[in-house]
Amino acid sequence: MAKAHLLFLLIVIICALSVVTSQNKARKLFAELQKERDRAQQMEVEWGQLQLEQSTWAMPARVEKIATDKLQMQLPKSQQIQFIRAEELNKPLVQP
Repeated sequence: MAKAHLLFLLIVIICALSVVTSQNKARKLFAELQKERDRAQQMEVEWGQLQLEQSTWAMPARVEKIATDKLQMQLPKSQQIQFIRAEELNKPLVQP
C-alpha cells in the first residue's frame, strides 16, 4: 500500500511539474507574440509614413521648383515644341 501511495505521489509531482513547465512556456510564447504584434504595428506606422513621404517628394510643384531652381530648366516656348506622328516613330532614323 505504501508503494502505491508513493507511486501516486510521484505521478502527481510529475503532473504538477509538467503543468508548471507548460504554463511557463505558454507565458514566454505569449510575450513573444505580443512583441511581434507590437513590431508589426510599428512597421505599419512606418509604412504609412514612408508612403506619405514618397507622395510629398513626388509632388508636381516640388519637382517643378527643383527643375527650375537647381537644374535651371524652363518650359519650352511654343515655337520650340515639335509634334511627331506615330507613323514617323516606326521609320528608321537613317534612310539608305
